[in-house]
Amino acid sequence: MRTDRDANSLRPIKIEPGYAAHTASVIFHMGNTIVNCTASLSNQPPSFVDEGTGWITAEYAMLPGSTSHRVSRDRGRKISGRTMEIQRLIGRSLRGIADLSALGPRSIQIDCDILNADGGTRCASITAAYIVLAQTLNKLEAEGELTTSKVLRSEVAAVSLGLIDGQLLLDLQYTEDYLADVDLNLIMTGDGSIIEVQGTAEGKPFSRDNLNAMMDLGTQGIEELVRRQREYLEAHPTPSRR
Repeated sequence: MRTDRDANSLRPIKIEPGYAAHTASVIFHMGNTIVNCTASLSNQPPSFVDEGTGWITAEYAMLPGSTSHRVSRDRGRKISGRTMEIQRLIGRSLRGIADLSALGPRSIQIDCDILNADGGTRCASITAAYIVLAQTLNKLEAEGELTTSKVLRSEVAAVSLGLIDGQLLLDLQYTEDYLADVDLNLIMTGDGSIIEVQGTAEGKPFSRDNLNAMMDLGTQGIEELVRRQREYLEAHPTPSRR
């Protein structure tokens, strides 16, 4: 069982400016899971959105060397089902807190590249993606480019949970995720609203009481992640680099 922290504790979190010179970027550490996250702005929204409306989307990649075996790069149209599912989740999570009409005719693409994977990569990516999205929008507002209401309604963050031999754990590392009888990813806004719940029983079905307990503990984890996002953005409201 877990020996490095309490069952109800997150892994150590560190957020630091990334190396990108031309865009918002952060390197987000959640324990040994490390994500390099950047945001790219374009004044050409996709053709499928309504005129005058913007779009927020994401790409996700596990880089070679991020796991114990080499992960092949996704190239061209050859994208794995897992990669596609995660990047769609990141995009949905960000759009869920955004007023796309207030963004105007722009696109913001978030790139989440996993430098080291030790469980919870999609959750770390969503939490980091919010930071660079907020920095990008803060910069646009400071430059007078956003003239309507605020684009972001709230923060968004994500955390994993699991049940192992009947014990509920917050923020699973890989060895825990691998053994979990139940694993769940929770995506919530800063004001406590739910964007998505992904929960799966790997063997025996779990009870409604189990689900309620996971939701309660996950909410506590989200509150801590949002607090860390706010602290970082207060210190780095617009893009900064090393």
